[in-house]
Amino acid sequence: MREGEFFGLLGPNGAGKTTLINIIAGLARPDAGHARVMGADVTREYRRARRLLGVVPQELVFDPFFTVRETLRLQAGYYGLRRNDAWIDEVMHHLDLAAKADANMRSLSGGMKRRVLVAQALVHKPPVIVLDEPTAGVDVELRQGLWQFVRRLNRDGHSIVLTTHYLEEAEAHCQRIAMLKDGRIAALDTTRNLLGSFSGLELRLHLDRDALPAGLPGRVLEADGARVRLRLANPLELEEALARLRVSGVGIREMEVQPPDLEEVFLRLTGRPA
Repeated sequence: MREGEFFGLLGPNGAGKTTLINIIAGLARPDAGHARVMGADVTREYRRARRLLGVVPQELVFDPFFTVRETLRLQAGYYGLRRNDAWIDEVMHHLDLAAKADANMRSLSGGMKRRVLVAQALVHKPPVIVLDEPTAGVDVELRQGLWQFVRRLNRDGHSIVLTTHYLEEAEAHCQRIAMLKDGRIAALDTTRNLLGSFSGLELRLHLDRDALPAGLPGRVLEADGARVRLRLANPLELEEALARLRVSGVGIREMEVQPPDLEEVFLRLTGRPA
């Protein structure tokens, strides 16, 4: 992963995403090989590596005896930081936690607790931030605010690692993506190149009759009366399909053309849903 990159780590359940994150964070030891955070070996230079890293875990873990502000101050104390309330206030503001600063953690909703997890990962201003399913169970409004803040951090030079089952989030934010399958990298490339490697199109039609003309290019994915879905290899096949329909006298009531998305690439590479 390059410094300052917004990097996606995708894979089906059991592919090894969380295990890899645990190794990077020093919570699990690798059987072989090495892991480094900005040059710091996570085993031999644990303290340095951990200071360079902020991890937002997938599980909701919190201490029920503290308020939000106390929780963040305590987290900062683990890194020897004092009197950094100005940064804590800024983080709470961007994560819409300011109104809950003095609320006990037990009283927060699941979405609010997840915001606190994000804030805890940021209190020491780490250059590398790992987001493990950061928007799971989070409402749409917070999701948008969270991504605005994370994109700002990335623009300021923070390296972001994202794992998510919302593939549209990875497609929208990540510059490069690694897809894991059974603990190994099945693909590693820029988001654009991954999408471009699967150049097929999906054509959705609502015709004026139930019968399809013979000789249509591509592969029929679904045919339900007058509604048809076709898989086409490229735009030339799209042009050919439309010409064939026109010559056959078949009218088109509705038409939708969809380029390949990250979910399709994911399914082809891993053979399993996200």
